[in-house]
Order: sequence, then C-alpha cells, then structure tokens
Amino acid sequence: MDFNVSLGRRVFLICNNVFLIALAVVCLLPLINILALSFSSSSAATAGAVKLWPVDFTLSSYKYALSKPEFLQSLLVSIQRVVLGTIISLLVVIISAYPLSKERTDFPMRTFYVWFFFVTILFSGGLIPTYMVIRNYHMLDTVWALVFPGAVAVFNIVLLLNFFRGTPKEIQEAALVDGCTHWQLLWKMMVPISMPALATILLFTCVGQWNSWFDGLIYMNSPTNYPLQTYLQTLVVSTELFTAGGNLTADDMKALAEVSDRTTKASQIFLAALPVLVLYPFLQKYFMKGIVLGSVKG
Repeated sequence: MDFNVSLGRRVFLICNNVFLIALAVVCLLPLINILALSFSSSSAATAGAVKLWPVDFTLSSYKYALSKPEFLQSLLVSIQRVVLGTIISLLVVIISAYPLSKERTDFPMRTFYVWFFFVTILFSGGLIPTYMVIRNYHMLDTVWALVFPGAVAVFNIVLLLNFFRGTPKEIQEAALVDGCTHWQLLWKMMVPISMPALATILLFTCVGQWNSWFDGLIYMNSPTNYPLQTYLQTLVVSTELFTAGGNLTADDMKALAEVSDRTTKASQIFLAALPVLVLYPFLQKYFMKGIVLGSVKG
C-alpha cells in the first residue's frame, strides 16, 4: 500500500515537473526569438532566417534604438511614471490598509469602508467618465494622468490589510500601552515587519506601471509625452521603420542599410522588458511569501 502511494506520488511529481518545464519553455521561446532578432543583421531578419539564435551578430539595432530621441524621451516618461506611481500607491495602500485591519470594536465603520473599496473591484465608472474627470482636472498630457487613476489599488489594500491582521495583537497592544500613537505604530512597527507583503505589492505596482500602455494612448495628446510601452505599441502597429513621410535623410539611409523594421522593433521591445527582468529576481523570494501570508485571514 505504501509502495503504491509512493510510486503514484513519484509519477505525479515527474509529470508535474515535465509539464511545468514545458510551460516555462513555451513562455520563454517568444522572448528568446525577440532577443535573437535584436542581435541579427537586417538581411537575416528580413529573410526569416532568425529563430532562437542570432544570425550575423550585430549591435546596430541597439545603437539605432538608443540614438532615437523618441525612445529616450518615452523611457524618461516611464521612469518618472514608475517612481511617482509606486511611491504614491504604496503610501495610499499602507495608510488605507492599517485602519481597515482593525476590529469593528476599534473601528466601527470598518465594514462600510471595506465594502466601499470592494465595490470598486466589481464596478468602475467607465472609460468616458474617467477621461472626463482627467480632462476636467487639467491632467491631460501630464504624468499625473498616468499615476492618479490607478493609485488606489484595492487588491493590494486587501493583501496588506490581511497581512496586518495576521500580526500578533499583543505586539500592537503593548506598543499602544507604552504610549505609542497609531501613526508611530504603523510606520515604526507594522511597516518594518510587513516587508514580504510590501515587496510583493512593490513588484505588482512597478510591473503594472511599467507595462501599462493604453492609458498613455488615451490621456496623452502629444507623442512626446508617451510612456515607453505606449510608444512601443505605436511602433509595433506601424508598418514603417522611418516616419519621415518618405523624405529620408542621409543618416536614415545609412541606418536603413544596417537595421530593419523587425530588428529595430525587437531591440526596443527587449530594452523595455529588461528592467522587469532585472528587478524580479531580487523580489522573487518575497513574492510567494507575501501572497500566502497576505491571504490567510479575511
């Protein structure tokens, strides 16, 4: 009996590992193909000879991408958006989650506010009303139009308040008895011991801000204010490498001989994905721990 159970579990683990490895390979193949294209020559990419390894290795596409003022400008907008959006969202999430983590005896209106936040997950005002609010507050063509609409992330609030509720009450009560105010309790005790959950929220927020492109397309009238992902979206759907209306300069002709539409797009797409690929390994160890600990209690 024990042998059959052990054998069945071993077979399950083998099948599960094979499935997960195959799934990981399927997810990595497009990224590897993009990376190979970005390092390949124009002729190889145009001929469709690039699969998973660069053909005629060259850095011309990266040199061209990094020399484009539109790419660098959109990169600066995205960096500004990620920094401001992450700081504001974390502050809002922490300040909202702390009172909502209290019992009804300590915060009688807790249930009302929990449902108030929860309803926003199920229903939203809609695209047009949101645009009208942004326009009426004169935030069009500014970075605040990209930051404020998503500042109150209810899922992150629920995650953090459940983490707060999982901390021993005796610690909080002892701090309050010793004369600690709620503000001091939050920033000097609750926040430091909640680093796993905060690291998870930080990852969610940074990746969400960095990858978002649709709001930039809606709220930015000038392409110079596009964040990086919006710029890349317009680049990918465009069928032309140069958008000078057919009047190519000598520098454009030289660049056209070294790079192609496919290699240039691939290099810029990979450059846009690189920050997330670099950031994730440092926060990954907190990721699963923060998710599990933040979802234990409701």
